[in-house]
Amino acid sequence: MIDKTAYRQAMDLSDEQLLHYNAQIMLPEIDVSGQQKLLAAHILIIGVGGLGTVAALYLAAAGTGQLTLADPDQVELTNLQRQISYNYAMQGEAKVNACQKTLNALNPEVSLATIESSLHGELLERTISQADIILDCTDNLKSRFEINKTCFKYAKPLVCGAAIRWEGQLSVFVPADKDSPCYQCFHNPDSRLNQSCSANGVLGPVVGVIGSMQAIEAIKLITGAGELLIGQTLLFDALSLQWQTMQVSPRTGCEICGQRV
Repeated sequence: MIDKTAYRQAMDLSDEQLLHYNAQIMLPEIDVSGQQKLLAAHILIIGVGGLGTVAALYLAAAGTGQLTLADPDQVELTNLQRQISYNYAMQGEAKVNACQKTLNALNPEVSLATIESSLHGELLERTISQADIILDCTDNLKSRFEINKTCFKYAKPLVCGAAIRWEGQLSVFVPADKDSPCYQCFHNPDSRLNQSCSANGVLGPVVGVIGSMQAIEAIKLITGAGELLIGQTLLFDALSLQWQTMQVSPRTGCEICGQRV
């Protein structure tokens, strides 16, 4: 156990907070200073489906100071196979409101804001500009490209996850890092593929794996712990239980990240 008196005097954490977050404060890469950074952080989660609900649960449990949840949909029976913030009685509720209830019960210390609509245009820009880190947990390419463009416009780190069938993918883009590519460097914005879970199916634990890893990368971004997944994309195959790493460099002439000074 940590020395509560010494830590509280140094960092002004309450006894309850020191006990609550003790397991991660004990990690030397986080320590009390990292916990203070988490408590001061604001993370925007766009999409509270399979990926977003898992990421939100772990980020709330970790003591992230503020979470903003954005999603236009309501809870449906088909969601319950993988979207673990919801239960049978929540059918018909707005996802952001149902997720807020679950997170409040898990950690009432976290400040929660909800946006019950799709984020596009001026609303997307304003919401991204107010957050420290963005988690893209959407399931359509059009939204992903717009989120990517806006994150680079406002120099906001973006943690992007995707899952379909038995496969998952994870990328981290940091506009302030000249070696960081962007989402558009290796995805075709003219693609018309329908890669949603509802159209193709997905195994629930696959979104759990990727959503958890999105939360890990967000915590690393906030605390400065470890090495970030910059310039790489992780590909997960649940059928073989194998991971592959794809190296991705900024694309010459990219209209998004190629505009950096």
